[in-house]
Amino acid sequence: MAAPITISSVLIFFYALTLVASAAAAAVAANPAASFIRTSCRATTYPAVCVQSLSPHATTIQKSPGQLVTIALTVSVDRARSAKVFVANLAKFRGLKPRERAALKDCLEEVSDSVDRLSKSIQELKNMGRARGPDYVWHMSNLQTWVSAALTDDSTCMDGFAGRVMEGRVKTSIRAHMTNVAQVTSNALALCNKFAGKY
Repeated sequence: MAAPITISSVLIFFYALTLVASAAAAAVAANPAASFIRTSCRATTYPAVCVQSLSPHATTIQKSPGQLVTIALTVSVDRARSAKVFVANLAKFRGLKPRERAALKDCLEEVSDSVDRLSKSIQELKNMGRARGPDYVWHMSNLQTWVSAALTDDSTCMDGFAGRVMEGRVKTSIRAHMTNVAQVTSNALALCNKFAGKY
């Protein structure tokens, strides 16, 4: 037979629940940079990936929208460079099917373009400096164009592995790497767009 629920046991339960909620709120309040990142990442398509990729940089980002965009772009270019190295190494494997080798060659070119465009977007952000008015709009438009083009490159790489004939470990590996690059790049673009709308 179950023990009867008493008022005191209910009060103790709610008191414990209040303590846990207070501790969680205090943790968020104690780290305003982490809270800023979580709030900013809500504007992205992949908020969990956004928080995961930017949280290690919280001390640099603090509560600065400009630093948030800079770090988001830096994470994107770092992931794209890593994917480029992975694709280049994968293309050296023996035993690849001719179509896999051709797709890897095309993908390497696309990822190289993505790295270049993301690097240009970071440079464009630096060139903005304290630009205002038409100069700011021009620089921001360039930045958004570079990031959007990099996202297209990532997608084009994956398109080369479409179809059943390409099923296998190579396709699975490429898809995993390029999906991650595409997600952080998409998030960077969303944060750039949000930043552009504020200034």
